[in-house]
Amino acid sequence: MAGYKIFFKKSVWKDFKAIPDKDLNKILQSIESLGEDPRQPGSKKLSGQERYRFRVGRYRIIYSIQDEELTIWVVKVGHRKNVYR
Repeated sequence: MAGYKIFFKKSVWKDFKAIPDKDLNKILQSIESLGEDPRQPGSKKLSGQERYRFRVGRYRIIYSIQDEELTIWVVKVGHRKNVYR
């Protein structure tokens, strides 16, 4: 399977600033692994949207997949209590 190219929405960089470094390293590793398999075990399609979520401890990565272009857009990263707002 060919790898997917990962892009970030501009606001995601702001999201990263609010996350402690040790958690941020785990999140970045998880995002990198999504490039190999965007629908890996643990990822879940959000209802009513064309987006997925992936859990990393207390944090969630919200992303969309474009299979035609083999791209992933990371839309939001944040604590589980705030990310869906």
